[in-house]
Amino acid sequence: MSIDSVSTVGADGAPIAFRPTILGTRHVVSAGHYLAAQAAFQVLEGGGNAIDAGVAGGLVLGVVQSEFVNIAGVAPIMIRLAATGEVMTISGLGVWPAAARLEDFVTRHGGTIPNGILRTVVPAAPDAWITALARWGTMSFADAAGAAIRLASDGFVMYPLMAELIGVFAADYAVWPQNAAIYLPRGSPPRAGDVFVQADLGRTLRFMADQDRAAQSKGRAAGLTAARDAFYRGDIAGAICNFHRREGGLLTREDMAAYRAPIELPLVQRFADLDVYTCGPWCQGPVLAQMLAILDGFPLRDMARDDTGYAHLLIEAMKLAFLDRERHYADPAFHDVPMARLLGSDHVGAQRARIQADRAIPYAELYGEASPAGAKVAALDTSYISAVDRHGNVFSATPSDVSYDTPVIPGTGLCPSSRGSQSWAIPGHPCAIAPGTRPRLTPNPAIAVGTDTIMGFGTPGGDVQCQAMLQVLLNWRVHGMDLQRAIEAARVATYSFPDSFEPHMPLPDKAMVEGRSDGRVMDGLAARGHDVGVWPDFTWRAGGVCATVLDRTNGVRSAAADPRRPCYAQGW
Repeated sequence: MSIDSVSTVGADGAPIAFRPTILGTRHVVSAGHYLAAQAAFQVLEGGGNAIDAGVAGGLVLGVVQSEFVNIAGVAPIMIRLAATGEVMTISGLGVWPAAARLEDFVTRHGGTIPNGILRTVVPAAPDAWITALARWGTMSFADAAGAAIRLASDGFVMYPLMAELIGVFAADYAVWPQNAAIYLPRGSPPRAGDVFVQADLGRTLRFMADQDRAAQSKGRAAGLTAARDAFYRGDIAGAICNFHRREGGLLTREDMAAYRAPIELPLVQRFADLDVYTCGPWCQGPVLAQMLAILDGFPLRDMARDDTGYAHLLIEAMKLAFLDRERHYADPAFHDVPMARLLGSDHVGAQRARIQADRAIPYAELYGEASPAGAKVAALDTSYISAVDRHGNVFSATPSDVSYDTPVIPGTGLCPSSRGSQSWAIPGHPCAIAPGTRPRLTPNPAIAVGTDTIMGFGTPGGDVQCQAMLQVLLNWRVHGMDLQRAIEAARVATYSFPDSFEPHMPLPDKAMVEGRSDGRVMDGLAARGHDVGVWPDFTWRAGGVCATVLDRTNGVRSAAADPRRPCYAQGW
């Protein structure tokens, strides 16, 4: 056989992936940036476990993707322990300050949540990372943060997507001089190929690491507590809260000192032969569970994934799950969210029965109102990291928060979480602003467990996250694609629901399709009533799914990463 006869398509006729699925027998990692994957892999190679690696890589994401992942942002985490099979979540989502009042946003800001300091909730990511290390890791904070400190202090090479996004939001960065000083050096966005240094952020992380080391004579736990206290009770908290006091913000030292990232049980949904674990309704994770529950009643294995009918079915199931998200999801510590009913057979059956093969359900029919005008798609922030270690532990996390809609705290390099943008300044809304409540978060890591396999997976992408995760899971488990091909396959998405981000506008009946999809699919969706738009091929707006898999039958680990973003996978 000559080399020219080597096939470029798989056995099913679909193109072979642009990248290989990474295979190993010891450990694997996949992350939203190649430097985060490298940092996590080095931890695994050095003997750390998946939790150590996930934290190290997650901290790096807060440096090398600081336009949409903040060290002082959010970091929802999910962990499956090999020894017990237990799956736990760390919410990694901050709460509204005690001084937050819905009526102030209604009367002073016209029922909106303005850009800037007033949308700040308590930063949760540092506590989430440290909690993960303390409960299930083996490393100190100083060691886990080593790569992040070097990349902030010494810099890293600016890459095209980050340069592009900073350029898109240049006017927003320019609002605050301290933001502009970092993200608009020399008065303009950095260019791809420049070395990008965040010296203040490096000093902040180094201060936490120094406090850790100073206390380690009393043990690893004491060191982790010292690093945490440096952020939530010490000089860093002082800098954040003093700035808020001067600038009319709401966050106080008491808010910071009182915060602890809750450790909670996950929600689990059976789909085919998998138990799919998501975080609770304080985030949009249960949307994935609801989509799967609705679709489980259809003959998916008999449907061609590149067929109009299949794409239409997915979009309709997505729309119905998002309808329930809008009506019901909220912080379950303050609201009775009826997840058992939403995932029960009666409700799922009723939702399934609403789907018609030849007609898209109009936005106005679902929400009982005319289609609003002036909608826009919010910016897509967030990243993701997953790891599987030599023991079989699985780590899955989706850190986030942007740096263009809120001020950097001078001297720290930090933008305390502006996730308040995912609350509502509307009385009666389940996610209305209230002191101590969590906004409804879009980032949502997941873990799927079967008798023969375990997968950690997730993605950035705002409201596209669950939609992208759903399609990858179906491609892999239902349609039999290998992991990398399952991620690279063309995607669709709907925006026909209120957006998760302020000002929460929908794009009624809008369905987006990657341009490399079959034109007959686009025409067929339009004929059914979808307002079809075309994404560029491999657009970053379709998500950046990363996944790791443990084959429980032979111990092989695999990992794959989305070429739509600077994601990368490594393994051995």
